[in-house]
Amino acid sequence: MLFSILISIIYFLLIGSFIIGFDKVKTINLENVSAKNSFSIVIPFRNEAKNLPELLHSLSLLNYPKNLFEILLINDASTDDFNSIIQNFIRNNPNLNVYLLNNQRETKSPKKDAINTAISNSRFNWIVTTDADCQVPKNWLQLFNQTIKQEQPFFISAPVKFKAGKSFLFHFQNLNFLSLIGSTIGGFGINRPFMCNGANLCYHKNTFIEINGFFGNSNISSGDDVFLLEKINKKYPEKVKFLKSIEATVETKPENNFNSFLNQQLRWASKSTAYNNTFSKFIGTLVFTMNLTVIILGFLTIIFTNYLNYFLSITVLKISIDAVLIFKTSNFLNNIKSLKYYLPISLLYPIFIMVAGSLSFFKSYNWKGRTFKK
Repeated sequence: MLFSILISIIYFLLIGSFIIGFDKVKTINLENVSAKNSFSIVIPFRNEAKNLPELLHSLSLLNYPKNLFEILLINDASTDDFNSIIQNFIRNNPNLNVYLLNNQRETKSPKKDAINTAISNSRFNWIVTTDADCQVPKNWLQLFNQTIKQEQPFFISAPVKFKAGKSFLFHFQNLNFLSLIGSTIGGFGINRPFMCNGANLCYHKNTFIEINGFFGNSNISSGDDVFLLEKINKKYPEKVKFLKSIEATVETKPENNFNSFLNQQLRWASKSTAYNNTFSKFIGTLVFTMNLTVIILGFLTIIFTNYLNYFLSITVLKISIDAVLIFKTSNFLNNIKSLKYYLPISLLYPIFIMVAGSLSFFKSYNWKGRTFKK
């Protein structure tokens, strides 16, 4: 019992530090800053014909000088009708610099190969990455340009949120995602960045080349974002920033069924064992252990009623501190509709974490029509 109390206290302090860190990261508003930096927007895709039109339309609306950015679309062995969509977009937007490339596969990580392919063909100094199932905001590049001018970073992480949905599965995913975004921002706020999202990143090309890009983790299919963050943060900790701006937030789509959601979580979890950041490993272990503690205490309470007070105290503690971080993140992202489902989902969440965490140690996962083994 002493162990469960100790774990709960450490968890409370960790999430509390993220809450403090969240507030320390200043919210950024768009200012009248001249456009000087040039960007290569890198978008790997595989069988995304249904999503490409929305993405491309959002890119056509970017409020930034057309001669200062290019769009590099990297096809990763797609078998759908992507080509006609992209060619039609190029014809209808002759003022945009749009290039279609084929992925040059060299490692076990298709996405890292696609990004390498794009960078080797890029013309500009700053690399910006997003995903094919996303939509970008019109002032996206303006805000990156503003941050570069004011902060002189080498690496910028920015927010991602889900497009609104109505199903219970959506609200489950959304609250889970909000907790990740809140923890991400909180980590930057306490100067211990440990997580980011490749759907909204910006980094200097020369820095990428200097640290040898993805060398050292190309055997892992996922993790192009976090591994890059780790490497740049290790060498240039003062040059890693978070752009906390609702106007810089990229929207993405949640998974449309539980099996896809589970595979997504397994893919994300599969890279955790390869993290070099001790803090990242500590967080993953603590979160897993905390949720395991709640489940064990729940079972013990059913058998031995004298555990009830411990179970209730620790569960209420966890739900309460998590709620503060999620509430702050929801308000920042104007994404509050899922909050009314918070209590039932927070009670189910430890079970999901245990299932997904346990499966990630041995179960293969599917991603973009491919199977990746542990």
